[in-house]
Parts: sequence; structure tokens; C-alpha cells
Amino acid sequence: MSTTELVLPAQVRLQRFDNADRLCDALAEHLASLIRTAVDARNEAALALSGGRTPLPLFERLRQQPLPWQQVTLTLADDRWVDTDSPDSNEGLVRRHLLQDRAASARFIGLWQPAGSAREAEASCARRLAALPEQLDVVILGMGNDGHTASLFPCAQDLGRALGTSQPCCALTPTSAPHERMTLSAQRLLASRERILHLKGEDKLETLQRALAGDDIDAMPIRLFLQRPLTIYWSP
Repeated sequence: MSTTELVLPAQVRLQRFDNADRLCDALAEHLASLIRTAVDARNEAALALSGGRTPLPLFERLRQQPLPWQQVTLTLADDRWVDTDSPDSNEGLVRRHLLQDRAASARFIGLWQPAGSAREAEASCARRLAALPEQLDVVILGMGNDGHTASLFPCAQDLGRALGTSQPCCALTPTSAPHERMTLSAQRLLASRERILHLKGEDKLETLQRALAGDDIDAMPIRLFLQRPLTIYWSP
């Protein structure tokens, strides 16, 4: 399908790129501008990132940006409850692909910890996240073809708690994907100045079209974010 077939609500903007390289170049520049603006205004910048393979080229471009990295705090929208050496660890991906070169001096607040389950670690994770400012400067989200974003999976038994809690994070376990997860809660993700949905592939447009056609958030949690201001960066 074509991006022109999407009927977007007024609060959602779509940035379309011919290929993933151009998208990552543009998004890295945009994030660099947001970081500079935040540091100038508040002497700090705070971002929540998503993992997976799609953002890796973005991370590698962003880390080369000449930014005041020592005034930047990074965290994750979600992570799998696995050791950071695991290829499934979002923290591991961020450490290998972003927290290098110029970006090595940025502060990173991870969600995973080595002892206990995600549920047992919720309180300690929340305490670490308390170091973040009340509003994040930007949250970068991804989206699965089931309409999940972060680890807000429609199949997860604890989805309602993650959508409704005032706590910054929530443990849940999807039935459609491996591993227990720790996710930032919906409320914490929405406590942000800007939210960006980074998508790649025609299948994501089809998922987006289905999400836009309804309003049941439990069925497709990405709908919560489509109902608020959101910028979509998409490439084939």
C-alpha cells in the first residue's frame, strides 16, 4: 500500500523517506537538534529509545553527532529480561551501537538487572527511573505487526496494569513473543515533549492502517499513541 492511502488524524504527522538510510540521516539530525535545544533550555536532555534491529543504523549515526553527551540521559522504552550479553537484550544493542565514540559519555539508565524476575525488580527499576526528569524530551517507539509498542503487547495478561499504572515501569510477559519484559508504563511514555514512531517496511503501513481504523487500545496498544501528538518516520 501507499502512504497516501493512510487517513491520519490531525495530531499525527508522517515523514516518508525513499530508503532507510535517508530516514536515519534525517532522524539523527532531528534528535541532535532536540538534544541541543533541551540542553540549552534545561541543561540536560533525556531520551527513551526502542531496541530491535530497525534503529541500529540510527544509533550509529547519532553517536557521531557532536553533542554535549555528558548532559544527555538515555533509557529504554522496554527491554527483554535477559542478560545484556544476549542478542535479545535492547540494553546490549544500545551499548554496542550507540554508547560509543562521542556518545560514550552519555548517562544510561537500564531496565534489566541481574537478580530476580522482572516483576520482582519493578520497585528497584522505578527507583532508577526516578533520576529522569518529569518530562522526557523525546520517546522513540517501534511497532509490531500485532499493534504492540514498547512491550505493551495486546496478548499480555498485565497489559491493563501497564496502561493504567502511575508507576514508571511495569513487568509483563507476552504470549506471542519470548521472554519476560520490563516496559515503561503508558503514562511514563506519554510524559514526553515529543514522540516518534520509527517504522520500516510495507507491512508496517498495513498495521498502521488497521490501527487507525479502530479505537480499541487493548486490541492494538499503538492506538493510545496515535490518539496523541505523534510523528511517524517511515521508509520501505
